[in-house]
Amino acid sequence: MRPISLILLVAVLFAGFSSLFVVEEGERAIVKRFGVIQKDENGQNRVYEPGLRLKVPLIDQVFAMNARILTLDAAADRFVTSEQKDLMVDSYVKWRITDFGKFYLATQGGNQLVAESLLQSKINNGLRSEFGSRTIREIVSGSRDELQQEALRATREDAAELGIEVVDVRVKQINLPREVSEFIYDRMRAQREAVARAHRSEGQEKAEVIRAGADARATVILAEAERKSRTLRGEGDGAAAKIYADTYGQNPEFYALLRSLDAYKASFRSKDDVLVISPDSEFFQYMNSKVR
Repeated sequence: MRPISLILLVAVLFAGFSSLFVVEEGERAIVKRFGVIQKDENGQNRVYEPGLRLKVPLIDQVFAMNARILTLDAAADRFVTSEQKDLMVDSYVKWRITDFGKFYLATQGGNQLVAESLLQSKINNGLRSEFGSRTIREIVSGSRDELQQEALRATREDAAELGIEVVDVRVKQINLPREVSEFIYDRMRAQREAVARAHRSEGQEKAEVIRAGADARATVILAEAERKSRTLRGEGDGAAAKIYADTYGQNPEFYALLRSLDAYKASFRSKDDVLVISPDSEFFQYMNSKVR
């Protein structure tokens, strides 16, 4: 093959491959020719659907953009309520590109980061307006859905100039700023501690009253028990004395023997007991003499 034919073949193959481009599934593409976005027969920006497409080699420039629904997780921002209270709000946005030509021009060549930055600014403006027209009680007690719908409506209008459709706006979390939360928690903690001290003081007072009452009742009960025990002991001693007297009257000698046996029993209760006394003592009179 001649060199010229080879060069022509390479040029034809290069031109053929350069005239083709592929639009992936989930994407849309626009083509710029000499810096101008190509139009369709209706004068609208031509948007290429997924598939294999043709372009003019070395002249046309293809720009593919994501056509799916995207999620923008907005950074927490500070909003002021109608009562001039600060809130930290976390939100997210569902959005997609509807006008790819307008989106390309408005976002510096279809830059998604630029689009998200512009969109977040518009979302925050919409939320700031809605939060600024409500009190904290209204926001927390049930008007959040209405707030989100109003913010969605306002954001849709602003986002349309970017070629974007805002599908949904949601508020994930509402918090007080950290410094305000810490102040509130400290105040709540101080209030709870004051209540706890009051309860402890009241409890100690009641405990003292209960303890004093219990001690008084215990003293009365012990005194009554002591009185009864003395009465019973006196009655027992009297009964014992009567029994001894009756026994003595019937048989004095036998009575003396019983009293001596009781004395012996009381004196030698244990094997370790020792009694130092003369064997001729009257204490052992019944051990040294025969009982008649």
